[in-house]
Amino acid sequence: MAAHINPFALGSGRVPPVMAGYGNAIESIENAFRNGPGDPNLTGIFDGACGTGKTALLTLTADAAEECVWIAARVSAVPGTLEDILVQAGKGISDDVSRARISSIGTREAGTLGQEEDSRNWRSRLESLLDALEASGTGLPITVDNVRNFDEMVQLASVYQHLVSVGRRISLLMAGLPSEVSRILNDQPSSFLRRATRHHLGRIGDADMRKALAGTIESGGRTIEAYALEAAMNAIGGFPFMMQLVGYRMRTQAEGDAIDLSAAERGIETAQQEMRMNILETTYQELSDMDIAFIEAMLPGEGPSSTAEIARRMEKGSAYASQYRRRLLEEGVIGMSGRGKASFGLPGWRAFIEEKLEEERNL
Repeated sequence: MAAHINPFALGSGRVPPVMAGYGNAIESIENAFRNGPGDPNLTGIFDGACGTGKTALLTLTADAAEECVWIAARVSAVPGTLEDILVQAGKGISDDVSRARISSIGTREAGTLGQEEDSRNWRSRLESLLDALEASGTGLPITVDNVRNFDEMVQLASVYQHLVSVGRRISLLMAGLPSEVSRILNDQPSSFLRRATRHHLGRIGDADMRKALAGTIESGGRTIEAYALEAAMNAIGGFPFMMQLVGYRMRTQAEGDAIDLSAAERGIETAQQEMRMNILETTYQELSDMDIAFIEAMLPGEGPSSTAEIARRMEKGSAYASQYRRRLLEEGVIGMSGRGKASFGLPGWRAFIEEKLEEERNL
């Protein structure tokens, strides 16, 4: 990569040069495409808060599938998802698949595939698509981003379950917020997805994060001084989006070949302001009064708080506090730190909450 290019990936879904953490998950999915039908990692779910790298991981796994000569259908969970799967897969079919087979697929891409719209149901059309792909020695991985529980997702899950049971070369990888993933898994028609390999994305360990940060900087032709690296690590707090944000802003502040402490501190300050506006403020505005009361009860003391301690501070029962703890964990607003304990998972979240509560008290 040219030295003048900033290597940090701020755009949604962009795969960074060095992916922090999740190496085992990525490797297991890559191997699944080589192994083919029967590998449990062909059905997987990534869940985590905003900014934990879900979309980038979906992009990475779809890329890995295509390197194994599968044809990926990359979609988001919106109305029209089922039709979009057929369109995206149809566009990727290689020229060596016969025109006759392609024309039997029945997508609406008449100009691309040379056929009129098919009147068969979606399952039949998908099976015809798989026939064409398997005849060419390949398969269909479907990646669904921003997954949520609506009729088309239920239909996709039901059809996919049947196709897996008969050994078709198909994969389903989904990503979404924990609350939305839970809703899908609790839906009876798609309950078989509870057996999917689930990857919860959260805080990344310091060793992996430090390696990824330094490696990304080096991929762009720069280095980072030791004190600057530690300052960045403290600001990042193990949060993938914050690593990209801090890295990008530090890189723009660097005047020479090395990022020194001064450049790092300027970049960190800008990144923290953007984190507050883009993540923390938005998250706070979506909280209910009782959500905020629970989080406020986490503030006393410096470390994680047990549910019993939080309930006592709220002057509520443990069952009541547990309900809000579960809700906030599912939304990715707080983190889990040991059995029954809650922590501030987002970088700068504790200080931000303290400031917001002080502002509101002074109104």
